[in-house]
Amino acid sequence: MIQTLSNYLQTQGEFIEKRLEHLIPLKKGDHQQIFQAARHAILGGGKRLRPILTLATTEMFGVDSSLALDPACAIEMIHTYSMIHDDLPSMDNDDYRRGRLTVHRQFNEGLAVLAGDYLLTYAFEVLANIPRLDPEKKIKLISTLSYRSGSEGMIGGQVMDLHFEGKKMTPDALRSLHFNKTASLLIAAIEFGGIIGNANEPELDCLRAFGANLGLAFQIIDDIIDVTASQSKHGREISSDILNDKSTYVTLLGIEQAYEYAQKCHEEAIYSLKLLPYDTSLIVHLTDFVLNRKQ
Repeated sequence: MIQTLSNYLQTQGEFIEKRLEHLIPLKKGDHQQIFQAARHAILGGGKRLRPILTLATTEMFGVDSSLALDPACAIEMIHTYSMIHDDLPSMDNDDYRRGRLTVHRQFNEGLAVLAGDYLLTYAFEVLANIPRLDPEKKIKLISTLSYRSGSEGMIGGQVMDLHFEGKKMTPDALRSLHFNKTASLLIAAIEFGGIIGNANEPELDCLRAFGANLGLAFQIIDDIIDVTASQSKHGREISSDILNDKSTYVTLLGIEQAYEYAQKCHEEAIYSLKLLPYDTSLIVHLTDFVLNRKQ
């Protein structure tokens, strides 16, 4: 299954990459740099975990995943905008992302802010113009993404992240921070698949519980990788979280206990899937991939 999953990730990643290239083409004119900066950030790298989860969840409900391609790309646009802004000097001040210079280093800080703004607003334009999807589902997708990426979700988590710089956090506070900052957008990606796949409300609740625990497991593993492989991830030996004196699961629990906590979140995520009357094997393998990744 490892080879099969590897092939699936590669095939779906290429599928998403090709569509993103089409949605964000190079254009000529006085504002052409905005497209260059956006393409620099969003193309040519990344795990594509969020959009792949959207496609895989849609497939789980027996619906053609091509219907979910543009929504999946919208999720990736929101994720990329958040990384562009997260890398800024006023945030984490990172120099590298996905093995390349961050947007504010490759271009400049002002253009990085605008490139993030462009991807944020364009994501909702893409959702509004999805072909072959009825208006009610479009509204649900837009409402879901607005909520999960807004003040009660990803942006709220980022505000908490800034607020707690240099302050000792409790594990519960850190869990709340990362539920918003990291898990919210993963929940949205999975909810997207449920909405497109005609899931009922109890099924959507199962998907939300799954996404919440998957997001926390993802963040814990990310904290571990920040310590064990910071050079390859950020281009520096010490991660920005350590430099900015931020609490992480590793600083609070240590690597071994942090990994045990990630395993617990992983188990809870899988349990949520068992409540669904569908073949969840592909989603389970994707969840295993999150827990076992090294970068």
